Amino acid sequence: MSDHVMTKEELISKARKPAEDAMKLHPFYRGKVKMVPKCCIRDVSDFAIWYTPGVAEPCMDIYRNPEKVYEHTSKGNMIAVVSDGTRVLGLGDIGPEAALPVMEGKAILFKYLGGVDTVPLCLDTKDPEEFIRTVKILQPSFGGFNLEDIAKPKCFHILDTLRKECHIPVWHDDQQGTAAVTVAGLINALKIVGKKMGAARVVLNGAGAANVAIARLLLKAGVNGDNMILIDRKGGIARNRPGLEADELAKFELAAMTNPSNFTGTLAEALEDADVLISLTQPGPDVIKKEWISKMAKDSIVFVCANPIPEIWPWDAKEAGARIVATGRSDFPNQVNNSLGFPGIFRGTLDVMATTITDEMCLAAAYELAKTAEDRGLDPEKIIPTMDDWEIFPREAVAVGQKAIEQGVARIKMSPSEAFDLAERIIKEARNEIDYLMKEGFIPAPPAGL
Repeated sequence: MSDHVMTKEELISKARKPAEDAMKLHPFYRGKVKMVPKCCIRDVSDFAIWYTPGVAEPCMDIYRNPEKVYEHTSKGNMIAVVSDGTRVLGLGDIGPEAALPVMEGKAILFKYLGGVDTVPLCLDTKDPEEFIRTVKILQPSFGGFNLEDIAKPKCFHILDTLRKECHIPVWHDDQQGTAAVTVAGLINALKIVGKKMGAARVVLNGAGAANVAIARLLLKAGVNGDNMILIDRKGGIARNRPGLEADELAKFELAAMTNPSNFTGTLAEALEDADVLISLTQPGPDVIKKEWISKMAKDSIVFVCANPIPEIWPWDAKEAGARIVATGRSDFPNQVNNSLGFPGIFRGTLDVMATTITDEMCLAAAYELAKTAEDRGLDPEKIIPTMDDWEIFPREAVAVGQKAIEQGVARIKMSPSEAFDLAERIIKEARNEIDYLMKEGFIPAPPAGL
C-alpha cells in the first residue's frame, strides 16, 4: 500500500476530474436512461397479449377497480423526477433543458441503488401553480413524485400543496432527502466527539430549501432550538428581525422555534464556540474562512455541502481545527449526500404502497442510516455509509415501510423480514440487469482512459 500523502494541488486536481470526465462521457452516451421492456416478447404474436386485443381485459379490470392499476401496470414501481430548472445544484436558474442531465443522473441512481424505475421530467414553466397542476394531472401514470432543483420560496408551497392534494407520495429531495442524510451524519459525528444532540450548539449557514428542512428535522431529532441559529445573507434569523414574515414564512416559523437570544450578527460571529456548522450555500472554495472555523468549540463538526465545490476545502477546515468534516462529494470522506437516502426511502414507500412520505418516515431512515454506519465501525472519516454499501438501501426501506405501517399511511402490511427480502430482491435484480447489459456490450464501455 502506498504511503503517499496527496498534496493540495493533487487533491484539487482530483476534485476537478469528475467534471472533466463528464464532459467526455455525456456526449459519448448521449443520455443516461432509456426504456426497455420488462415482459417477455417470444415473437410478434405476444403483442396480442401486451397490446390489442388482449390488453382490453386489464383495462376494464382497472376501470372496475382502480387499485388494480398497481397489479396490471408498472405504476407501483414507477416515479417521476420533476424539475423546473430554477435551482440546479449550485448553478442556479439554468433552465429545464440544462437541468435534464441532473434528472437523468437521478434516474440512474434511483434504479441502481433502489431498484426504482424513474422518468426524468423537466417542465418549461416557472409558475408554481402551473407546476402543481402539471404534477397533479400526471398522477395516473406514476407511483410517486420526486421534486428536484426548484427555487425557494416556491419549493415550499409546491411541496406542501402537492403533499396535501395528491393521492400518491410526493417529496422534495432537496428538502426531505438532504435533511434525512444530514441528520444521520450528525447523529454519528456527535457520538464520535462525545457530545449530546440536545446540548450541541448548531449553526446552519444558508436558509434555502435544504437547510430549512434540515433545521426542522434536527428539532424532531432532539436538537434544542435554544441552541440553534440559522444564518442567511442578512445575518442571523431572529423573530424580531424587521420584515422577516413578509420575507419568507418558512424562516419566520423557524425563528419562533430557535435563536431565543435574537442574534442577528454574521456567520463569523455565530461560529464562535459553536459545536456544529451545517452549510449549504454557494459553491466554494473560500466562502467560509479558516479563521472562522478556528473559533468554533473544541472537536467541532463541519458539514460544508455546497455542490459542486464545498464552501471550504476539507483539508483547510481540518487545519483550522475541525475534528470531523463532511461534504456533498463522493470523492471525499463523509459524503453527506441525499443519494444515500432517496433510493431506500422511496423503495420502502413503494413497497408498502404508502400514500405519503411523512417527516417521521424520513427520520426513521436517518436513524437506520446512522445505525448502519455504526454497525460498520465509526471513525472521523466514516460517519456515514457510502453508496457502495448496498445493504443500507434495503435497511432504510424496511425502516421507512414499517414507520408508514405504524402511522397508518401504508396500503400493504408486511413484517420487517418480508420487507427486507422484497427490497433486497428488487435492488439486486436492478443491479444484475445493469451488470448484464454492460457485460454483453448493450451498454458500451467508455473510451480508454476514462
